[in-house]
Amino acid sequence: MSRDRTNHQPAPASAPAPASGPASAPASGDDGADPGLRRVPVQRRSAERLARILDACAVLLDETGYERLSTRAVAARAGVPIGSVYRFFGNKRAMADALARRNLDRYAGQVTARLGRLGPGDWRGAVDALLDEYLAMKRTVPGFSLVDFGAQLPLGARHSAPVPVPEPASAPASASVSASASVERAEAPDADPNHRVARRLTGLLAGHLGRTPDAALHRTVLVAVEATDALLQLAFRTDPAGEPGIVAETRTLLRGYLAKTFD
Repeated sequence: MSRDRTNHQPAPASAPAPASGPASAPASGDDGADPGLRRVPVQRRSAERLARILDACAVLLDETGYERLSTRAVAARAGVPIGSVYRFFGNKRAMADALARRNLDRYAGQVTARLGRLGPGDWRGAVDALLDEYLAMKRTVPGFSLVDFGAQLPLGARHSAPVPVPEPASAPASASVSASASVERAEAPDADPNHRVARRLTGLLAGHLGRTPDAALHRTVLVAVEATDALLQLAFRTDPAGEPGIVAETRTLLRGYLAKTFD
């Protein structure tokens, strides 16, 4: 979603971060371990050390920004030897990307919990959950305003290379890439972060609404994610807390656009 870095406001020190998952779980995508990790933690102690490193990275991003971030400073803040940082990450870029993937994991977990409290077929409530949980993280989670769900270098840049678009739902069966495979293709390790987000949300919405997570649904969700990205960038440029009127218009736009698919 929004990856705007202008008018960056550090998250308040007292703001609660979302609850982590089990200490043994590495920061990862929905298909396994984070590809940026040099080593996947197996033991609980190692997983806890990785979590401390990412927590320290997030706080320092708010305090110093990305350019002044260093692996040595992260190690000192986390209270671990510098070798522990390099055991997991080759550089600060890999560390920031792992933080972004952890953010997405936590967001998906919070959205899943919200969806579990909704009635079957309540897609409007699902849209509210997606937007509300994102806004909560944007406003409270350390480092989130900088890395969001997908850090890129230079930090905040848009994707520099074309990202594959899923095959149309009407593509013939003989097409070289099936609809499901095309959705997989959009989640290549270096794919645009919004494709990564759209893929996760497609699966969550499909499960909640009893839909097939095919290429057509993925495309619809991707368009919604891109539109939300642009509007929330505007909202947080206008007001560091997210301009309420623009946020409300974003919610209205999302509901209007998704109604053609979910009503």
